[in-house]
Amino acid sequence: MQLWTAATPNGWKVNIMLEELIEAGVCLPEVEVRSINLSKGEQFTDEFTAANPNQKIPVLIDGERAIMESGAILQYLGEKFPTSLLPTGERRYDVLQWTWWQAANVGPVFGNKLSYTRYMPDVDPLQKEHPLERFGKEALRLAAVLNKRLEGRNYVCGDNLTIADIAIYPWLRGWKWSKVDITNLPNIVNWIKRVRARPGVERGLAYGVPKGEIDQWSEARKAQYAKSGASIADNNKLRTDL
Repeated sequence: MQLWTAATPNGWKVNIMLEELIEAGVCLPEVEVRSINLSKGEQFTDEFTAANPNQKIPVLIDGERAIMESGAILQYLGEKFPTSLLPTGERRYDVLQWTWWQAANVGPVFGNKLSYTRYMPDVDPLQKEHPLERFGKEALRLAAVLNKRLEGRNYVCGDNLTIADIAIYPWLRGWKWSKVDITNLPNIVNWIKRVRARPGVERGLAYGVPKGEIDQWSEARKAQYAKSGASIADNNKLRTDL
């Protein structure tokens, strides 16, 4: 089994999933983790495109099968290695709907908010006013949805961590970096702390990042991520074909 990934929210999802499966007692096959350098465009190589025609990380390669899209990878691993991370029966649909809520809402909105906040330094501030307001307000609305969902629950779907938490957590933990203020939403604040305290999550977040920078990046790493993000967000570098 191979995992082609990078230290981004979508990449962290699968890292965490693998480690949480180990925590759940699953004897995983050996997993080769390959770091994809996004700023150098390694996701556009012929080799990568053959595994993922959408040219995005992460990609999981299991034998002859290559799985793209982080949410689909979470579901694949949850089905291949059955644990409480993806329950069976009716509870399964509670988990899947919140997993896809993240993919359809949280990822795109928080990702756009982050891009306009951090990765477009050369764009006229006046041109950024509308998208910053739009994505900022929608990010806060989504956070309010999650805060309400967590009322009386330790995790998104009850007392146990599931792939829904794993999908959502990497985006919400970076609220300071994307400048989405959640400090007045105590259910989310406590949930972030609860998820972060898990040993499997600790190990998953450490993929490709020094242990001392898991929660607080160095100034050099912040500059590195800002430069990489700016390159990816640059309209002049956007592709219209493969």
